[in-house]
Amino acid sequence: MQSTTAFTRHEIETGRRLFTGEWQFVAAANSTAALPPMRGVEIAFAGRSNVGKSSLINALTGRKALARTSRTPGRTQELIFFRGDDNLTIVDMPGYGYAAAAKSEIADWTALIHAYLLGRRNLARVYVLIDARHGLKETDNPTFDALGSAAVSHQIVLTKCDAVKKSELAGRIAEVEAALARRPAAFPGVLTTSAHDGAGIAELRAAVARLLAERR
Repeated sequence: MQSTTAFTRHEIETGRRLFTGEWQFVAAANSTAALPPMRGVEIAFAGRSNVGKSSLINALTGRKALARTSRTPGRTQELIFFRGDDNLTIVDMPGYGYAAAAKSEIADWTALIHAYLLGRRNLARVYVLIDARHGLKETDNPTFDALGSAAVSHQIVLTKCDAVKKSELAGRIAEVEAALARRPAAFPGVLTTSAHDGAGIAELRAAVARLLAERR
């Protein structure tokens, strides 16, 4: 994988240990009133409805069905919270860009996400997942705009990289890096992953471990 961020062996091992413990479902919030109390550090995963978000979360935590996967885009319509042993919480954000969703539903999701981003003081970073086969789309821009407006640190993770040729992947990374340069809240460096064959998962875990170490 052609991740643009390098990690030490110690960070790789720390990341592995960080995700080997038990992971438990905490809450499913469809309103700000339903958000669980803030505790420890939260990282969130955002992305288009068919980007493979649930599959990546399952691969990251080493659980086959922690996050529900579905062939129906847009199934996740709430903020889903999972808590690990090390006071770390993963948040699965509602997928966006699903044209068949009702406008009222999209408006509700958007309002909830904006409120979450603005009011969650323990949110350390949002990982925005982009399908490596397709790259950035216009439907990604509102999410990046919201993250920038809320001044929330975010980083791009390319998914399904096993389905892309190395030469094409290099071009995709360059395209993403150019887009990141125009967004001050975006964390530099692109992570490349595949939930299918596990490539890049160790590096993503290490990235989270590094983030937590920086916040201590």
